[in-house]
Amino acid sequence: MSDAIPSTSQTPSNPHLGNLTPEQALKYTEFKSLCEKEGVYEPGKTRPSLTEGTLIRYLRARKYDPAEALHQLKDTEAWRKANKLDELYDSFDVNAYEDGRKVYHQWTGRRDLTGRPLYVYEISTIKDNMAAFERSSKIAAVPATDGSAPIPGKLRVLFALYENMSEYVLPLANAVPTRPNRDEPVFTTTHIVDLSNMSLMQYWNLKSHMQAASTLASAHYPETLERMFMVGTPSFFPTVWGWIKRWFDPVTTSKIFILSADEVKPTLLQHIRSEDIPKKYGGTLDWAFGDSPKVDEEIVKTAKGLSAENPLRGPVRWVKQADGTAKVVARGVADGKERNEVVAECSHT
Repeated sequence: MSDAIPSTSQTPSNPHLGNLTPEQALKYTEFKSLCEKEGVYEPGKTRPSLTEGTLIRYLRARKYDPAEALHQLKDTEAWRKANKLDELYDSFDVNAYEDGRKVYHQWTGRRDLTGRPLYVYEISTIKDNMAAFERSSKIAAVPATDGSAPIPGKLRVLFALYENMSEYVLPLANAVPTRPNRDEPVFTTTHIVDLSNMSLMQYWNLKSHMQAASTLASAHYPETLERMFMVGTPSFFPTVWGWIKRWFDPVTTSKIFILSADEVKPTLLQHIRSEDIPKKYGGTLDWAFGDSPKVDEEIVKTAKGLSAENPLRGPVRWVKQADGTAKVVARGVADGKERNEVVAECSHT
C-alpha cells in the first residue's frame, strides 16, 4: 500500500516567477494582464493576500489556461465579497475559532526543510471534538449580499482557518530571512494526516463533511498543498482511498503519499527536521494535536513578540506597512469585544 516518496532534492520546486518555463511565463503574463484589465488584480488596492504567487496558484490550478484561471479567480473574489470574508474573519469569535480548529488541519508552528508551514490533522479527534465544533458552527451567519446562499455554518469555520493560513501563516513563513531558496515565495503547505484509530463507519459518517470542505477549498484556495503524508492507515484504507481520490484532480493526488508504519519516520526526516516533527511521528517536537502553534526559533527572531510559550489564539493577520515592515495583529472577538491588537512586529518582509 506504500507509494514511492521522492526525496526533497527530487521534488520540483513550486513554479514562481523565477523558474517558470518560457511557455508558462507567457501564460502568466497573459493571465496577469487579463486580471488587471478586469480589475481583479491591482497591487496596493486588491486584498493583500492576492499576490503574484496567488495568481500563479490559480494559473497552475487551471493547467496554465489564462481564461480558465481568470474565471476561477473572479468567482472567488465575487464569493469573498458576497460572503464578506474579511468581515467574517475579523469578527470571528475567538473561542468558536479555537473549537473549530480542533476538527481541521492545525499548524504546528513549524516548517519543513523548504520553509513551508507544517500542518497536522488527526482524523480520529473529530468525533471527540464534534460537540464543540457544532457550537462553533452556530455563529450567526453573514448573509450573502448577492442573494446567493451564505457559507454554511460548519464551512464558515473552515474558511476562517484557511484565511488564517493565507493572511498570517504563509506571509509569516515568507518573511523568515534564513529560509532556503529565499527568492522562491512560499505559497504552499506540507501536511501530516493521521488516519489511525478510525473505523470504517466513522470514515463513512465523515465522508460528506470532508468532501464538502475539500471541494470548496479547492475552488477558493487552490494549489496550497505542497505534499501530504498519510500515516496510520487501517487495513480497509483502499476502500476509503477510493472515495478520497474522487475529491481531487490527478495533480493533487500525486502530492499525497501513503506511508506504512516503518516508513513514517525515515520519510518525514527527508522533508522535515527532527525537532519540527511531533514526537508521535518519530520527531522530538513536544506538540500534540489540539495544541496551539509552537513557533520555531527563526520565526520568533523574525516577528518580535511571538513566542512558543505564549501562542496566539483566534484569528490573526499579517499586515504589511508602507515602509516594508509588518505587524502581526490579533483579530476576532474575545469576551464580546473586537480585537485589533498588534502582538508582534517584523522589521523586514
